[in-house]
Amino acid sequence: MLQTLFLRDFLVVDSAEIEFAAGFCVLTGETGAGKSILLDALGLVLGARGDVAVVRPGSERTDIAARFTIGETIHRWLADHDLDGDPSGLLLRRVIDRDGRSKAYINGAPVTIAQLRTLGEQLLEIHGQHASQSLLRADGQRDLLDSFGQLQPQVQALTELWRLWRDAERRAEQARLNERELTLEREQLNWQLEELAAVDLGDDEWDALSADQTRLANASSLIATTQAAHDALSEGEDNLRDRVDTLLSGLRQGARLDASLANAVEMLESARIQIDEAASDLAGYAERIDADPARLAQVEQRLSTVFQLSRKMRVEPGELVAHRQALAERLARLDQDTNLEALQAELAQREADWRKAANSLTAARTKAARQLAGDVAALLPSLGMPQARFDVSLAGAEPGPSGAERIEFLFSANAGFELRALSKVASGGELSRVSLAIAVAAAQANPVPTLIFDEADAGVGGSVADAIGQLMRQLGQSRQILAVTHLPQVAARGHGHYLVSREKSAQGSGTRVRRLDDEARIEEVARMLGGARVSATTRNHAGEMIRDAAADTPAPVGPGPQTRRRTKAGKRQPLAGMEFARLLCTSGHPDTA
Repeated sequence: MLQTLFLRDFLVVDSAEIEFAAGFCVLTGETGAGKSILLDALGLVLGARGDVAVVRPGSERTDIAARFTIGETIHRWLADHDLDGDPSGLLLRRVIDRDGRSKAYINGAPVTIAQLRTLGEQLLEIHGQHASQSLLRADGQRDLLDSFGQLQPQVQALTELWRLWRDAERRAEQARLNERELTLEREQLNWQLEELAAVDLGDDEWDALSADQTRLANASSLIATTQAAHDALSEGEDNLRDRVDTLLSGLRQGARLDASLANAVEMLESARIQIDEAASDLAGYAERIDADPARLAQVEQRLSTVFQLSRKMRVEPGELVAHRQALAERLARLDQDTNLEALQAELAQREADWRKAANSLTAARTKAARQLAGDVAALLPSLGMPQARFDVSLAGAEPGPSGAERIEFLFSANAGFELRALSKVASGGELSRVSLAIAVAAAQANPVPTLIFDEADAGVGGSVADAIGQLMRQLGQSRQILAVTHLPQVAARGHGHYLVSREKSAQGSGTRVRRLDDEARIEEVARMLGGARVSATTRNHAGEMIRDAAADTPAPVGPGPQTRRRTKAGKRQPLAGMEFARLLCTSGHPDTA
């Protein structure tokens, strides 16, 4: 659940720290006070798209952090992504600076926005005040049903199968339409490959041929040079080896008289060995090299053949081998793309794969539709529509990336009237209540631990509003519910109550959020009941509403909002409010402290 939200320099908020309780929490305040600001901040810290406009005027950056208590599933996700942190909770942070740069952190470690969003989807879900508008669109109704049935993985898999089917269909059609052009290209490729195969140039043959041609063309000069060097080293008159031997003979005698000459003797002996080895190498080279005009002519003819082919293929001689491989790969692809029989077989298989997955999705949607229809219908009487009926219709439709059925929500507000499309028969107030019923039904099937309803109760009042508050309070027994509301009947049902207000200071106006104690809460509910002028009667009524709500459903048992830290002795102690704010601002990112 959401424990703490910290804001600094976000829109009109200079600094705010809000600690949230377990159960059903309500946020109230005058219109324009900034209740939506909190939801926008939560959206950003959970991975929503950011914008420089959120940075408070005159500030360098916006800093948003949120702390959550988490369960085993989230712990495993963090461990899998090497983002383990404090085992008692999870810290998310988002920083957006004046230049539009955005940074995200999980437990102090920098992460991508996509990672933040993926984790956020498992922590919190927002049902917006305009959710009822999605009920007027066919795709919105389909998405709601898939979300209720947790069918998104199946839908994604079906969409990928649809893409493969369309791709196979495109290639088969292209092969039919371009059969002549592809045939001509195949013929050209075959001709080029035949030319290359006739020459059959080896991988490193061009370099070897070039080296051979240079050596054979200069064989006579090389023979003369090496023979002269060999004679000078070891065979000719006054050769170098004999001269070094003479020097060594004298120096060896000198070294017997003066040991300091030993080093010079050692170096000359080493030189004598090197001279012998060089002479031996030169003798071997002279024996191997041969001025072979016939071999030279053969090599030059091969080089000429390869060069002519390279000009014809318009590639460098050394690139012919790679060019041959590329042409062979292209021909293999063309053979595949022009094999109509194989393409038709692939097309049939892709279609069969899609239809199998689509049938499975249809069955799952049918089951989810029955469940959703039953859950929503059961909630409608408590929302002031005792005779209303609701159903989810699945009608056959043309195949598409999302399936083979058209999903439509059907509704009838009164007994005796047939079910018709919700978008055509529901009034504004009815649509709002049906939307809320769907949101509550979906929430009951949703494992996300924190749900936010942003004025999802708009357009209702009286006993219906009281029923909505009771529904949300009951829902708060099993998870954390945050609701932005203008209805006193809903506000009175909260386990915790937060007031959002605009306040003026020397620096200008800003938004303040504070949790109300019992007395302040009665005053706020009374304001919601009576408007600007609050009387003793409205205060008494507000107090009675709050006491009745508490008597109906006790407060949930769960972790409180207080964040804790360890002392040196290892005991966990509460963090003071501003100390926690500093922790959020400095964790893992000292440059923005």
